[in-house]
Amino acid sequence: MINRVVLVGRLTKDPELRYTPNGVASTRFTVAVNRAFSNQQGEREADFISCVAWRKQAENLANFMRKGSLIGVEGRIQTGSYEGQDGKRVVRPSGAM
Repeated sequence: MINRVVLVGRLTKDPELRYTPNGVASTRFTVAVNRAFSNQQGEREADFISCVAWRKQAENLANFMRKGSLIGVEGRIQTGSYEGQDGKRVVRPSGAM
C-alpha cells in the first residue's frame, strides 16, 4: 500500500515549536492549498490541511517560515481519534512529514 501526499500551499499562521517530555521537537501547522478550479462565483476555494512535523524539520519550519510563507510538504496521511466532551468519538485527520 502507498500512503504518500505532496502539498504546496501557504501557512495559515506562524508555526510554534514545542518539545515532548523526551526532548523531541515538533510543530503543528495548517497549510492552505488552493483548489485547481473556481466555484460558480468565479472564486478559487482552498482546503486547509492540518500537518505535524518532527525533529529537525520542525525546528527548521519554526525558525524560517512565517504566516503566508509558501511551503511544499511531502509526507503521509494519518488519522487519529479521541472522545469529545459530549462522549462522541471525534476523528481528526492530519498529514505527517
